[in-house]
Amino acid sequence: MESSKNDKPNVIMVFIDDMGYGDLSAYGNCDIATPNMDRIGQEGVTLRRFYVGSPICSPSRVTLMTGQYPSRFNITSFLASRESNEKRGMANYLDDKVLTIADHFKAEGYSTAHFGKWHMGGGRDVGEAPLPAAYGFDESLVSFEGLGDRLLDKDHGLSKQSAELGRGEIRWVEKHEKTPIYVDRTLEFIERNKDKPFYINLWPNDVHDPFHPKEDHLSLFPNYANNHYIQEYLAVIYQLDQEIGRLLKGLEEMEELDNTLIILTSDNGPTDWGYYYKENYQPPGDAGPFRGRKWSLYEGGIRVPFMARWPEHISSGKVMESTVHATDLLPTLVNLLNLSRPETSLDGEDRSQVLLGTESDRSEPIYWEYGSPHDISPGNPRFRSPRLAILQGSYKLLLNDDSTQVELYDVSKDIAETQNIANNHPELVEKLSAKLLRWKRDLP
Repeated sequence: MESSKNDKPNVIMVFIDDMGYGDLSAYGNCDIATPNMDRIGQEGVTLRRFYVGSPICSPSRVTLMTGQYPSRFNITSFLASRESNEKRGMANYLDDKVLTIADHFKAEGYSTAHFGKWHMGGGRDVGEAPLPAAYGFDESLVSFEGLGDRLLDKDHGLSKQSAELGRGEIRWVEKHEKTPIYVDRTLEFIERNKDKPFYINLWPNDVHDPFHPKEDHLSLFPNYANNHYIQEYLAVIYQLDQEIGRLLKGLEEMEELDNTLIILTSDNGPTDWGYYYKENYQPPGDAGPFRGRKWSLYEGGIRVPFMARWPEHISSGKVMESTVHATDLLPTLVNLLNLSRPETSLDGEDRSQVLLGTESDRSEPIYWEYGSPHDISPGNPRFRSPRLAILQGSYKLLLNDDSTQVELYDVSKDIAETQNIANNHPELVEKLSAKLLRWKRDLP
């Protein structure tokens, strides 16, 4: 057992952009080995039913940051230009008055940092969004979808727009250089803050298309030379796994690894642009056995890998089937780490017992809202879901706010959501519909 120079446990939240349920070898991927990411689950716990707050980046990130549904903050899709946000009834950025996970850890005496994709405000033509410091972070280094110090992609239109906004030190890099730099900054931050426990968001965005892997990594996947999207995707996942390995090694060398709770998950399912299908390509990324991908409220858009490692607390090799939602992470960490309870009301539940190896039911249903008629839809028509969803137990109901396109699935028996059983259970449909529409109606 390694020793640590602080009494409180550290936390690193690795939140990967657009990585699907089946993209890790731990979750069945046979095209690539991901031993470093898999290690987190092998030496800790793996969840089979972890759900994020949205099938798209901005609201999914808001969910994790706040422990609340992103619809409460009028963020139901990706943050874009002012005109686009207004057209879709969205805010331009997350309200900086809301209590965040970083605020909470900072109040508990932790050093806090965010390294990686932000996308909760700032970018395009929105230059007045608060910096990450306003949300509780001592240090930050983001990308083009955020403000403050940031790494911008060379020859990239949105990065050029970001540079015009100023408000931070800007460094131009190749896309494949970003995650190594974020890992470097993570390790440097830990080294510089040895006297305090740390909470760090490490949010890599290389897995988001377009993919720009290192050239020599492409040659590792010759079997996919006839589908450059998948070949590039696997090369990016390969490098990401190498960087997670470097993170683990760095923590070990600093004797911080075993006193650090490491959580690794993804913000939504893999991308599903229509042009993949027009070019007769199989889309990159693997949603496992599920229907749907990014931009879809079917399982493939919102059910993602989740692994956590914390030796002597979380037993190694546990695989859990209980449902856990992204809103649950903040109250779960509060209980796991014996922090004070947040004064604000959270939508999540304490699910620490699941991480510690005890299966249990979630007491309240889970709700989702994705976008508007003006938002991106999956390229595959079969993946285009209704805009609202509720999951209670094993039953998942989807519908639009005008009560059209009603679909009901028992996801414990029909994980691919192939059989709409709404007509067989009219009373259950009525009950779940009423709950879902009431939740939507009562939002701020």
